[in-house]
Amino acid sequence: METKLSHKAQTRQRILTEAAKVMREYGTEGIGVAALMKRAGLTHGGFYAHFTSREALVEAVVEQMFADSAQRFAAILQTEDPRQGLMQFIDHYLSEHHCMNVSEGCPLPILSGEMAHLPLATRQVFSQKRAVLCSRLAEVLKQMNYPDAEEQALSMLSEMVGALSLARACAEPEEASQMLKVSRRSLKKRLEIA
Repeated sequence: METKLSHKAQTRQRILTEAAKVMREYGTEGIGVAALMKRAGLTHGGFYAHFTSREALVEAVVEQMFADSAQRFAAILQTEDPRQGLMQFIDHYLSEHHCMNVSEGCPLPILSGEMAHLPLATRQVFSQKRAVLCSRLAEVLKQMNYPDAEEQALSMLSEMVGALSLARACAEPEEASQMLKVSRRSLKKRLEIA
């Protein structure tokens, strides 16, 4: 029985991994059950052994996307010097690599525009996970003795998500690069880590 559970868990993870790739690139509407299962190398009918509905899949994928990002960002922020960690986080988040590689990116700029149209349960997951990231940034700012760390973290995250979203929308790579550069410089200056 344990092997069956393990196999089922592995299959579910395979579906989530493929769905996260699709959602990062095409949004929540890009996930069709039949096409997704084919991508994962599974039959369409097998979907319901793992998810009760397409909406349940989207909710699980949002969680998966945030978990993936949390691992990447935790590694960046884990330094002895919080200023250095924060500078690395800003540089990574507002990098051309992050801008161009949507399939590996943070779910905030990818999904923010769609959340208002999704079920309440999915929006709640999104909000909870965003709050966790914001709290992690506030912890770093508190280590740097910012008295208004929570407020700064929310402002910082909002600016980074907005700048990345706008840079991805630019038709010209030079314009996107400039937007990211200006935002990186502005954040570091405001946070006094430049």
